Amino acid sequence: MTILAKFAPLREAYERLASFGHDPFSVQFEQILSPTEGMLRGQRTILLGTNNYLGLTFDQSSIDKGVEALVEQGTGTTGSRIANGSYAGHRDLEKALAKFYGREHCMVFTTGYQANLGILSTLVGKDDVLVIDGDSHASIYDAAKMTTGQVVRFRHNDPDDLYKRLRRLADHPGNKLVVVEGIYSMLGDTAPLKEIAQVKRETGAFLLVDEAHSMGVLGDHGRGLAEQDGVEKDVDFVVGTFSKSLGAVGGFCVSDLPDFDILRVACRPYMFTASLPPSVIATTLQALKRVQEEPGLRLKLMSNARRLYDGLKAQGFQVGPEANPIVAIAMPSRELAIAFWNALLDAGLYLNLALPPATPNNLALLRSSVSAAHSTAQIDQAISLFTQVGRKLGVLPADGGLRVAAAAE
Repeated sequence: MTILAKFAPLREAYERLASFGHDPFSVQFEQILSPTEGMLRGQRTILLGTNNYLGLTFDQSSIDKGVEALVEQGTGTTGSRIANGSYAGHRDLEKALAKFYGREHCMVFTTGYQANLGILSTLVGKDDVLVIDGDSHASIYDAAKMTTGQVVRFRHNDPDDLYKRLRRLADHPGNKLVVVEGIYSMLGDTAPLKEIAQVKRETGAFLLVDEAHSMGVLGDHGRGLAEQDGVEKDVDFVVGTFSKSLGAVGGFCVSDLPDFDILRVACRPYMFTASLPPSVIATTLQALKRVQEEPGLRLKLMSNARRLYDGLKAQGFQVGPEANPIVAIAMPSRELAIAFWNALLDAGLYLNLALPPATPNNLALLRSSVSAAHSTAQIDQAISLFTQVGRKLGVLPADGGLRVAAAAE
């Protein structure tokens, strides 16, 4: 028996998945043509599963800044900021993010996953308690495995359950850190943040909001759900990523807490990971500038999201609880989800296949993520393809033409 033998059940499941047709873990585009189209096996394919919310991956001003930094400062830093020092861009980006959020402090990480992993595992010590939503992202669960403190889960988006669990911990020594997400990545639902902030105030806990999927999407200035719900002062830490609305890679945490910068010498994932290359820093800074200067990007994004959400709902698909740029369609079974995903890919539509155990309530999901760069024609084409495949596979009744949602007209 080899050391890899323990993965035999996973290998069997993977092979069954691939036997349906395309391998969702090995989709390889020959060319990315724009934020919304790619070439896949010689076919122009609509990209509806990339989290490219504001469509900034091809923003010319960001590209120009990145090229300039690449030529002037090289391809990478070849080490962590503790070991190799910081470039001017690292500090510039941290200052820009802190100013954007109206906070005193910011730390930039090499990935968004690393930001959650590093901040949570460092903040929660052996006498503390990490309190997380049951539908938390994998990076939050992995951070929970790394912490030396107690970990408690509460029911998804249930402030009453959160309150009960914190009350039971009232006599527990140490601090309690509550972690929620602005927009949850599978179903696209938002946290009831006003109610959670009230629980936080009543129990004396600290609150961290992961705005990875809501930065640049929600709020009058794009700061996320905390801004939209008017509770930014109740949020002690905001974690986010550059790989969604900002079209790059990396992560960050902002806060007003005194002595925040001590985390730079306490957070092992930060201390021992090579820092972001100058070109990525430059493109991210420019993309952040675009977010602040062009609120129309968010308006176009949400218009596209509502059009897709309302359109799919009108056809009879089971969509998530609210219209956000993540539009998830629940399938009757795992097998139908796989067959549906394969048929859409053959028809020229790429999105995400999300299966248990990685999904809430063991749902089989087809997960879309809308972009401000999608045209109305592309959104309508996606709805049409969904409907055609749905009728062919028996997910929808075969009763004729498209139904148009009033909100999507």
